[in-house]
Amino acid sequence: MNKVPMTVAGEAALRSELEHLKKVERPRISDAIADAREHGDLKENAEYHAAREQQSFAEGRIMEIEGKLSNCQVIDVTQITRTGKVIFGTTVDLINVESDETVTYTIVGEDEADVKNNRISVGSPIARAVIGKEEGDVVLVKAPGGDIEYEIDQVQHI
Repeated sequence: MNKVPMTVAGEAALRSELEHLKKVERPRISDAIADAREHGDLKENAEYHAAREQQSFAEGRIMEIEGKLSNCQVIDVTQITRTGKVIFGTTVDLINVESDETVTYTIVGEDEADVKNNRISVGSPIARAVIGKEEGDVVLVKAPGGDIEYEIDQVQHI
């Protein structure tokens, strides 16, 4: 199975969520199930069914996070040699050639992507178009809404 790239911060966030699920949520849900069982008939017990549903969700998320962590390749972007090229973990300023609008994106792993905070997945159309390019290069992004040309204004290795 292919390793999935992830930043150090992304791995830490997943490990923190996993620890919270195992040490806080699991015991809370187990207590809720035990309390609901004490109320009698389980067939018509809404609290019991809600707690079981929460348990199912939590266990599924635990399995999902453990799978992601076992298949991730943690990349410490602070240790990467600065080449001036766009690579995983860099922040890139792009200028839309048509409209002169500037956008800034940080290229991160899939689980860390958050478009509202300008963090895009390494597999996104924009990231795929700019990876390996340098400042001053013009790239064509094949987006769902049509092709967009961007000029790479600045590459920051943060």
